[in-house]
Parts: sequence; structure tokens; C-alpha cells
Amino acid sequence: MTTSDSSPGADREAARDLALMLVLTFATGVVDAGGFLGLDTVFLGNMTGNVLILGMGAAGADGLPVFSVALALVAFILGAGLASLFLRSDRRGWSPRLTAVLAVSASLVAGTAVIIWAQSTEHVAAMFAVGMTACAMGMQAAAARSIGVADVTTVVVTSTITAWAIDMFARPGRATIVNRRSAAIVSILLGALVGALLVKVALWSVFAVAAVISAVVVVCGYVLASAGAGEQAGV
Repeated sequence: MTTSDSSPGADREAARDLALMLVLTFATGVVDAGGFLGLDTVFLGNMTGNVLILGMGAAGADGLPVFSVALALVAFILGAGLASLFLRSDRRGWSPRLTAVLAVSASLVAGTAVIIWAQSTEHVAAMFAVGMTACAMGMQAAAARSIGVADVTTVVVTSTITAWAIDMFARPGRATIVNRRSAAIVSILLGALVGALLVKVALWSVFAVAAVISAVVVVCGYVLASAGAGEQAGV
């Protein structure tokens, strides 16, 4: 008799988590387009860009939004840190605590949409929007790390592009070109495209759409995880 760690239930869970994380990656692209094009050229999810801007600002480069970028970086760190503490004793995978973290993250992005809708791009409102959304993205990143889908962090794709390129050149073929890595890259690219188009409509709509997408992920994740737990309990 042979045993395997892989089972239909485990495969469904892995596919579910991958799909939901790719949707969140798309939402990050939407949010980052809104932040960069509408909120003082700040990245709200991709902190690598913000660190570079801070470095150039420290060298005295003109016209860089140093305060906004620093605020986003601090808020992201705070969100990621608090979420990771909350999830520290949690089991790996989708759990009630992880649902709560992503629900708060979606709520913060929704709050950003409301603030921008009510106050447009008035400076203080814009800073609140930057802080709230960057904090939400930090929480999302911590949640994605807790779920543990390889190569899909939901907020950055530099390491994903590196791994994808290495495998593609080492073992050329469909499997190394079309996979979760390329899906993550395309997801954030399409998200940025949609976000940029929404900026032309109304800045608040960028964050409203991202919040709705995140909320759908929360609901789907909770429902599917609960259904999976029920199936396991019935076995």
C-alpha cells in the first residue's frame, strides 16, 4: 500500500489558495497604479520602489515625495508587523484569523475610497489615504505569507520574475513559461492597467474597485475553507 501527502482535498485547497492570491495580486496592481498616478507618485504595495525613492531623496534629488513615501513605508511595516503577530500562532493556510486580517485590509482600502471621494486629493486626506492603503497592503502581504503560496506574495514580483526567467532559460518549455509565476506577473500587470484606466475616471474608483475585489476574495476564501473543513470533518 502506498501513501501520499497529496489528496483531492489538498489539491483543491492549493488551487483555491493560488487563485485567490492571484486575484489579490491583481488588486495590488490596481492600488499601486492609483497611488503612483493619483497620490503623489507613491507605491502603496511595492515597497522596493519607495525605498529607492527615499534613497534618492536622501541624496538631495529634487521633486521626490519623500514624506509621502516614508509614510507609506512605515504604514506598510506597521500593517505587516501587526498582522504577522496576530497570525503567529495560527495554522498555515486559510483560517478564521487570516479571514479577519484580509477583511480589515479590505476595509482600510474601502475607507481610502471614501476619504478620496469626500475630500478629493486635499493634502491631509491624501496622506490618510496613503497611510491607510499602505497599511492594508502590509497586512495583505503578511496574510499571503501565512497562506504560503510559492512565488505569489501578492505585492511584489521581482523575485518571481527572477525565478521565472531562470527556469525558462534552464528548461525551456510550456511548463516553465506558463505557470503560477507568469500568472502572478500578468496579474499585477493587468491590475496596473485597470488601475490606470480607473484613475482617468475618478481616483476614488480605483480604491473602491480594489476594495470590492479584496472583499470578494475574503468571502470566497472563508466559504471555500469552511466547506473544505466540513468535508474533512465528515470523512
